[in-house]
Amino acid sequence: QVQLVESGGATVQPGGSLRLSCAASGVTLDDYSIGWFRQAPGKEREGVSCISSSDSSTYYANSVKGRFTISRDNAKNTVYLQMNSLKPEDTAVYYCAAVNQELSTAQAMWSLSLPKFWDYWGQGTQVTVSS
Repeated sequence: QVQLVESGGATVQPGGSLRLSCAASGVTLDDYSIGWFRQAPGKEREGVSCISSSDSSTYYANSVKGRFTISRDNAKNTVYLQMNSLKPEDTAVYYCAAVNQELSTAQAMWSLSLPKFWDYWGQGTQVTVSS
């Protein structure tokens, strides 16, 4: 059984940084592409970034490009989301998701706008950016 557990959420001031972790169990994570999503109150779930299973190619939503970095440590079965220069509009519950396939560039682009594409989800971790 695949389980994903997010951690690292916190309250930070604008301009601050956080690193979120997505730890997997029940699966060899290097066989899976991983996505990070977020959902603010009253808004739809939004794709933030993803990393492919094969060559670890990455993709970012325009809203976070240049500020967020996704990476994976297959030895630790964990994917990270480094978030820098945080803004109040980054406030949301952040979720990681997994799918057992390699993502092409085109797939990465549309997969972030299609949450139902992803097979497994974590429970989420709260990120609040506020002064």
